[in-house]
Amino acid sequence: VRLAHRGTDVEALPLSVLVPAKTSEVEKPKTKMIITSRRDYPLTKNFPYSLEHLQASYCKLARVDMRMLCLKKLRKLDLSHNHIKKLPETIGDLVSLQELNLHNNHLESFCVALCNSTLQKSLQFLDLSQNKIKALPVQFCQLQELIHLKLDDNELIRLPFKMGQLSQLRFLSAARNKLPFLPSDFRNLSLEKLDLFGNPFEQPNPLVPSIQLKIPLTLLESAARATVNYRIPYGRHLLPSHLCEDLEVAKTCQCGNACLSCFIQTTVTMNLHYVAHTVVLVDNMGGTEAPIVCYFCSLTCYSQFLDRYLQSNR
Repeated sequence: VRLAHRGTDVEALPLSVLVPAKTSEVEKPKTKMIITSRRDYPLTKNFPYSLEHLQASYCKLARVDMRMLCLKKLRKLDLSHNHIKKLPETIGDLVSLQELNLHNNHLESFCVALCNSTLQKSLQFLDLSQNKIKALPVQFCQLQELIHLKLDDNELIRLPFKMGQLSQLRFLSAARNKLPFLPSDFRNLSLEKLDLFGNPFEQPNPLVPSIQLKIPLTLLESAARATVNYRIPYGRHLLPSHLCEDLEVAKTCQCGNACLSCFIQTTVTMNLHYVAHTVVLVDNMGGTEAPIVCYFCSLTCYSQFLDRYLQSNR
């Protein structure tokens, strides 16, 4: 082009013939990278932005590498067998993420921000097993697309309050934790497989309830119940944050009505086959039953339950 611009007769010039590159010579965008040692972990180079599957295990990572959070095409992230103590909120910006494996780390919590992120619509597989988690936030159950959840070998003293909202969940394991009972919403699950082996489940006693009922109900309790029962819209632009949080964790009575701070609580036995097709035995005695919490909004509701319970156990 330069010679032609200078007036040179380009037709008289010997020009090399360009040979099209072979398919094998064209480097395809890298979509998968597996790293299984600290020695192989890249310290200076960025990860390819085309990655869809990244595994970085046994790398002694103390935190999630911020370079990973730029991989917007990432569908599977495996950070198992590291030393990660806390998850950054920006993991929620991985809009395509379907699988997250954090097995065998040092996690003590799962932050609320991740529950409120785009993971709500994408995350299907989550492995938090073999960490140090004592409880999961109420908002955890906003991860509505979860199909497979692994919580084994943590220090869980309770499962998320609204567990039954995980309508897509099919595989749940929470073996070897410290669960005394299951949340009342647990009965709404529909699982293929359930493993709760090795938890110190309490012996249920419906005849000895915990009564936290005030008669008459306080104005706050009455208003809160009405808000939930009649599905009155609310938000932090209308109510103080602590009231919104209380409404979000409203309990459900056996009659279907809500109760917040005024209720009667007891536990009953539930056969786990009620919620799962395949059940791993909960103990070495071959049991498939576990205690589940029940709430009652009034003495009337508890009395009706008690009558049914006594009749069924005659």
